[in-house]
Amino acid sequence: MSDIREEKSQISSSGRFLTVMVLLCLTLVAALVLNVCIGSVAISFSKVFSFLGQGIRLGIGSVFSADKKQELDLFIRSSTESQILFSIRLPRMLLAMFLGGALSLSGYLLQVFFRNPIAGPFVLGISSGAKMVVGITLIFLAKQLTQAGSGMLIGAAFAGSLLITLIVLLFSQKVRSMSMLLVVGIMVGYICSAVTDFCITFANEYDVVNLKNWSMGSFSGANWGNVRAAVLTSLAGMIFALLLSKPITVYQLGEGYAKSMGINVKLFRVLLILLSSLLSACVTALAGPISFVGIAVPHITRSLLKSSKPVFVIPAVFLAGAVFCVFCDLIARSLFSPAELAIGTVTSVFGAPVVIVMMINRRRRSEE
Repeated sequence: MSDIREEKSQISSSGRFLTVMVLLCLTLVAALVLNVCIGSVAISFSKVFSFLGQGIRLGIGSVFSADKKQELDLFIRSSTESQILFSIRLPRMLLAMFLGGALSLSGYLLQVFFRNPIAGPFVLGISSGAKMVVGITLIFLAKQLTQAGSGMLIGAAFAGSLLITLIVLLFSQKVRSMSMLLVVGIMVGYICSAVTDFCITFANEYDVVNLKNWSMGSFSGANWGNVRAAVLTSLAGMIFALLLSKPITVYQLGEGYAKSMGINVKLFRVLLILLSSLLSACVTALAGPISFVGIAVPHITRSLLKSSKPVFVIPAVFLAGAVFCVFCDLIARSLFSPAELAIGTVTSVFGAPVVIVMMINRRRRSEE
């Protein structure tokens, strides 16, 4: 009888997962269409479809022929609308999509690690650590290393993320209360911000403007090199997270149970931290600090799925994060066009209430 109930539960979970994924895919398609059509220069869907068809055809041909590559470049420069589409909106849209997925997945992995739904790269000060090291790199090291490329910034952000994660881990061994650990994370974030501000004192005006624009968080200025780095890092991170889905399932039942099932808990925890730090570092390096996505999206996704199975949650979290950030970016650049809001402002407006509701519900459950 219990086997039949378990089988029915699995079928129900699988059906719900498929339904949620289909809905998320449809929502993402709608968000992408709106992003490429809406802006200070409106482009009709028929033109977008025509441009994309011709661009994809020439792009495939350019792989095998230098003439086709030249023809592609001429086609992109042939009109203002094609330049806006291929040089501005498409890279920005794709960057928002993949970095949104990466940031949400990073938050989910941290929540698994700390076994708390309020853990996230922004709240624990990890994004601030990444910002600090990237700031130091842009101000002091970029000139010595010619130009700060995507790989260099991701490496700097990864070092900062990992440093703050290790500090938070040390405190987590001493502090058992999650509320106190969050306070520690916030204080560490303030210290990192203070160090960044101290470094700005010795920077020239050009570096200060660059750092300020970057630290506000935005997907503007995206290029195809950034998109390539985001796609490779985020997809590799999701695949690796899926490979860890079985150990995550066991780990969620407790460290003791995980050890009894033959899981090397120390190695597993190290892998979780490295993977989460790399994903959040990629986001911080390419788009700046973005708040609340890593906390709110995993919670919303689990509520939609009504399941905590990692094999379901991981791809759904990634897709939901992509949808969330693409819509937030659309609002950021179009709400007060031609002026543009920082992406962190928009994500905070939608993400912060979710976190508040989570904390209230958690407090009620603990009191009951």
